Amino acid sequence: MSTNKKLTTSWGAPVGDNQNSMTAGSRGPTLIQDVHLLEKLAHFNRERVPERVVHAKGAGAHGYFEVTNDVSQYTKAKVFNGVGKRTPLFIRFSTVAGENGSADTVRDPRGFAVKFYTEDGNYDIVGNNTPVFFIRDAIKFPDFIHTQKRDPQTHLKNPTAIWDFWSLSPESLHQVTILMSDRGIPATFRHMHGYGSHTFKWVNEEGEGVWIKYHFRTEQGVKNLAPDLAAKLAGENPDYHTEDLFNAIEKGDFPEWKLYVQIMPLEDANTYRFDPFDVTKVWSQKDYPLIEVGRMVLDRNPENYFAEVEQATFSPGTLVPGVDVSPDKMLQGRLFAYADAHRYRVGANHNQLPINRPKNEVNNYQRDGQMRFGNNGGGSVYYEPNSFDGPAESPEDKQAAYAVSGYADAVAYDQFDHYTQAGDLYRLLSEEERTRLVANIVEAMKPVKVEEIKLRQIQHFYKADPEYGNRIAEGLGLPLPQEV
Repeated sequence: MSTNKKLTTSWGAPVGDNQNSMTAGSRGPTLIQDVHLLEKLAHFNRERVPERVVHAKGAGAHGYFEVTNDVSQYTKAKVFNGVGKRTPLFIRFSTVAGENGSADTVRDPRGFAVKFYTEDGNYDIVGNNTPVFFIRDAIKFPDFIHTQKRDPQTHLKNPTAIWDFWSLSPESLHQVTILMSDRGIPATFRHMHGYGSHTFKWVNEEGEGVWIKYHFRTEQGVKNLAPDLAAKLAGENPDYHTEDLFNAIEKGDFPEWKLYVQIMPLEDANTYRFDPFDVTKVWSQKDYPLIEVGRMVLDRNPENYFAEVEQATFSPGTLVPGVDVSPDKMLQGRLFAYADAHRYRVGANHNQLPINRPKNEVNNYQRDGQMRFGNNGGGSVYYEPNSFDGPAESPEDKQAAYAVSGYADAVAYDQFDHYTQAGDLYRLLSEEERTRLVANIVEAMKPVKVEEIKLRQIQHFYKADPEYGNRIAEGLGLPLPQEV
């Protein structure tokens, strides 16, 4: 095969021989002056960046968001205003606990992270395929993830650690019920909903605010995998979900989701029956119905996995005017942790990479650092305030204020009802779905080595619904704990 392109080194010089090392005579040794060989081997040793601590295994795609309903009365965020307006986006789907080479079809929540390239900068919605999470305070996150990873001695997954943590953290019960239900193993990335999970604040042009929650609802329908088929696929095709997404887009079967929001007046947060900032809880759709915002379409595969999917960085703190945060304790921790993870993993200038770079002009006083792209600000003014017409703040884009009160202290959420919503979810399931839920939990708890942990967890199931607890206890061959 002929080509007019010359192979070059990384500094652009043409390569005369890419098949044979430079040696002293035909039998060597190899010469250190073969700088092309040295460059190839040195770069090869550095081809991997650290994998994500969580959400390491993932797949991504490009697409667009189209507004289908005017919500300008609620938010000034331009991405959500103007029926028919389209904004380019990139999405990354992922599993949470496994390593980069793990199987797609394991029982695990799925990451659902969307980057909108808006005219006011990038906006990220970084959520999961579940509306709630296992914990509600970021201080517990490192401990929780440790239980999902490998035991430091055996280097094996440790069901005893997993259920020990969950049994000592009853706020996890709602998410555990979802995880162990049919929804715990989606059929594909295309056949699952996505959620922002946390509560956010929308602010309109008049400075009026509302609390909101995001819901991406799949237009393909929700489909899940039976555990035996999921296990078979994990062995035969561990990249099943990655392959499915790529192939669907490649053949023009573009997946779609509709974006809805639930909207809560600010004052309702003080009187609602659950704390609306607690990410282990959902808002009833009877109280706050879904309001359509637009549709998301994925229509283009990445050209290069590493450049686009692996180096894509998302953070719930990547915000635009019109979207503010809430006092959600888990969200508050993520605002720091996500961007900090990217600074460690990809570098301080990760937002200058093409996949992360905003479409609008970036003007700031950040300079230098590893992998600085462009002209590094050139000779322009490099501090603020200044007298040389450098970029200046725009007061109209400040985040809206909200009232706070109380003492500086390590304080838990006021509400400790961890059982009502988990029980409601159990009772919403059909008898067949309940049977599969119980079977999944029993199978997952059997390897737990400490009976006290099993009994403690059974109490939580029983408090959510007596039938729920009884069936788990029977499946494990254990008596109901005396406490219940």
